Amino acid sequence: MSRKAAPPRLCRQLAAVLGGVALALSAPGSALAADGTFLWVGPRGKAYAIDNPPDHRCLDMAQEARGAHNGTRKPLVVYPEKGCRGTALRLAPGRSAPANARFASVVFNPR
Repeated sequence: MSRKAAPPRLCRQLAAVLGGVALALSAPGSALAADGTFLWVGPRGKAYAIDNPPDHRCLDMAQEARGAHNGTRKPLVVYPEKGCRGTALRLAPGRSAPANARFASVVFNPR
């Protein structure tokens, strides 16, 4: 019985995300940032990350985004529309949205 190896593309993406997480955990944080890494999946299944995102600011996604993961130490909220509008989905630290849950904007450590 043989097992299939993970596709090389997936391995590279995973390595890039894990490298970003390791870098974020080793870097000193700022009092004005949600310490840690915010991860999501963009077009063609490519993984993206933001290290130590700014607190209290609504950030619009420039392209398709889904599967948000809150790797920061503070809560965040994702929205289906730009400008942080629509039905909010709050993610506690360490929590993830469903893999197919699309979002268009995010705010870290909301007030």
